[in-house]
Amino acid sequence: MAASTRDGRMTLRHSNWLGTLWAAARTPRGAIGLGLTAFVILVAALGPVFAPHSGQEFVTIPFAPPSVNPPLGGDALGRDVFSRVLEGGWTLLPVAFAATAFGVVFGAAAGISAAYLRGRIDGLIMRTVDVLLAFPQLVLVLLLLSIVGPKLWLIIVAVGLAHAPQVARVLRAATLDISERDYVKAIELQGVRPVKVMTREILPNLTTPLMVESGLRLTYSIVIIAGLSFLGFGQSPDIPNWGTMVNENRIGLETNPWGVIVPGLLIVLFAIGTNTYTDAIARVTIGIERQPQELAEVADADDGSWLEPVA
Repeated sequence: MAASTRDGRMTLRHSNWLGTLWAAARTPRGAIGLGLTAFVILVAALGPVFAPHSGQEFVTIPFAPPSVNPPLGGDALGRDVFSRVLEGGWTLLPVAFAATAFGVVFGAAAGISAAYLRGRIDGLIMRTVDVLLAFPQLVLVLLLLSIVGPKLWLIIVAVGLAHAPQVARVLRAATLDISERDYVKAIELQGVRPVKVMTREILPNLTTPLMVESGLRLTYSIVIIAGLSFLGFGQSPDIPNWGTMVNENRIGLETNPWGVIVPGLLIVLFAIGTNTYTDAIARVTIGIERQPQELAEVADADDGSWLEPVA
C-alpha cells in the first residue's frame, strides 16, 4: 500500500525505494559516494583473485621498501603488502555488512514495536535503549568481546547490538507519525493483528529512514570492526585484514609506510563513500536536490508526485 500524507511531512512511497537510490546516484554527491564505495567493494571482492602471493607467504625481508616484486614492499614479517591489501577486504567488508544488517533489523523491530504497541512495552524497550546508549559504541563492543572472546559471530552480534539503539530511536519516531495515519487506523478497525499491521502497513512506509540508517550504520561498522582489529580484538592476526595491517605495520612507518597508508586509505574511502551516498539519499528524499527528470523517474502515482508538499 502506498502511503500519502497531508500533514506537512514529506513521505516517499515505499514502492519507490529503487527509484530513490537511482535518483541519489545521479546527483554529483551520490555519484561520488557510490563510486568510492563501489571501488572499495570491487577491491575487496576481486582482490584475492589477482593477489600475486598468498597473504601468509613470506616473500621478502620485514618492512622491505617497494620494488618490482613486491610492489608495495613487505610488512612486519616480510609478507607481501600488496597481496595482503587485496585479500584484507574479503574478510572485513562481509563482517561489516552482516553486523549492519543485524543491527538495522534488530533496531527496527524494537523501534517499530515500541512506537506501535506503546504502554509498558514501549517503556521497557526505550529504557533498555537508553541504557545501551549510555555506553560508547566501541566500549560496548569491547565489553561484550571481553566476556567470550573475539569470535567472528560475536563480533557481528556485538557491533550489531551497538547500532540497534540508534536505529530503534529513529524508527520509533517515524513509526509514531505513521501509526496515526488514516490508512493504518482503517486496517486496525478491520481487526488485523498488530504484527501484520506493523509488517504490512507500517514497515513498507519506513523505507526511506531504513535506507538512510543502513548507510550510516555500515559506515560505523567498518570503522568499529577495523578498530577492533587494530586493538587486537579482531580475527586471527595471520588472516589479512586492513585494520590489523594498520596496527602491525605502524612500527615500520619510516621504512615502508605503504603497509599502513594503503589499508588505512581504503577504510577511509569506504567510510566517506557510504556516508556521502547516504547523505545524497537523504537530500533527494526531502527534495533538496530534486530535479524534474529525477522526480518523474521515481514517481508511481498517476499525478506524477512522489513527495508530499511542505506545509
